[in-house]
Amino acid sequence: MKTYVITLSKKFMSKHPKAGEPTFFVFKFISHEKIHTIRANYALWEKKIKEVQECRAIISIRVWKDKPYRSPQVEIAKLSCIDNVGIQKIEFTSDLSECIIEGRHYNCSDVAKNDGLFKEDFINLFKTYERYKPFAIIHFTKFRY
Repeated sequence: MKTYVITLSKKFMSKHPKAGEPTFFVFKFISHEKIHTIRANYALWEKKIKEVQECRAIISIRVWKDKPYRSPQVEIAKLSCIDNVGIQKIEFTSDLSECIIEGRHYNCSDVAKNDGLFKEDFINLFKTYERYKPFAIIHFTKFRY
């Protein structure tokens, strides 16, 4: 069976104003405060999530043991077709004040909270990305917008 890896960051990345500070994503994932993650390349993730939903693949949720890309990863969960994994397309307004999910407008505060972040941290995270293509919200639960 195929395995797709989603790595959660222990710390904010170097381009974020809180670079090096803890994100607490692992705790938030385990406590169900982080119920989704947002990734670039919607088309790629759409194919992967479809395979998971059809029981042809699983998602391995992992965290780096130490430095990202320079240390082993530790698996914290496996998600399969029985775990209600899902995907939704998300786009952002130019000022990141609103999130457009499948054509409907949402306040980014709500999306940020479900992603395990405060709105300010969420906005600062996505400021560094090229936002002209849609992103994927990968849901870890049955929740959908």
